[in-house]
Amino acid sequence: MEAILNIFRKKPTENFMMHGKEQKETEKISIELKKHIDTIFGRSLAIREVDSGSDNSTEIELVNLTTPHYDIERFGISFVASPRHADAMIVTGAVTHNMEFALRKAYDAMPAPKLVIAVGNDACNGGIFREGYAVNNGVEEILPVDMKIPGNPPTPKEILLGLLALMKKIRHEREKGK
Repeated sequence: MEAILNIFRKKPTENFMMHGKEQKETEKISIELKKHIDTIFGRSLAIREVDSGSDNSTEIELVNLTTPHYDIERFGISFVASPRHADAMIVTGAVTHNMEFALRKAYDAMPAPKLVIAVGNDACNGGIFREGYAVNNGVEEILPVDMKIPGNPPTPKEILLGLLALMKKIRHEREKGK
C-alpha cells in the first residue's frame, strides 16, 4: 500500500522547482549577464573554482548552476579545470593554512586581469571558522577580492546576481576610464 501512495503523493523536490515568475526572473538576470560578458570579454567568461577549505555547501550551489535547470553555459559562463584558462577565480571556504599556498599558486597562474570572487560567508569573512587556529579569515587576507557574494550558502540566483554586479562594476570602470 505504501508503494502505491508514494506514486500519488506530492514529491519532496516539487517545492524546490522554479516556476513562473522566479524562472523568468532568473532567465532575465542571465540574459543581462550575458550581454555584459559579451561587452567586456567579447566571448564567454571562464571561471576556475577553488575550494580552500569549505563545507561544500557553496560548491553544491555552484554545480546547480551547470545543471539543465539553470544551464549557465548557454549564457557564456563555463567552469574550467586550469587557472591558466580562467578569466575569474571563485574561491569558497575560509582558506585553511594548508590551502593558502595552493590558492596563491592558482592565482599566480591566472592571466591578467585577475578577477577573484569570494562566494559564501566562509570565503567572505571566515564565517563560523573566523578566528580559528587553522584558517585565515576569508580570501581577502590572501588575495585581492573583486566581489564578495555572501550567504551560507548563497543560492544560484544570488551567485548570478553577484556575477552581474561584478560585470556592471567592471564595465562602469572601463567606461569611466575612457
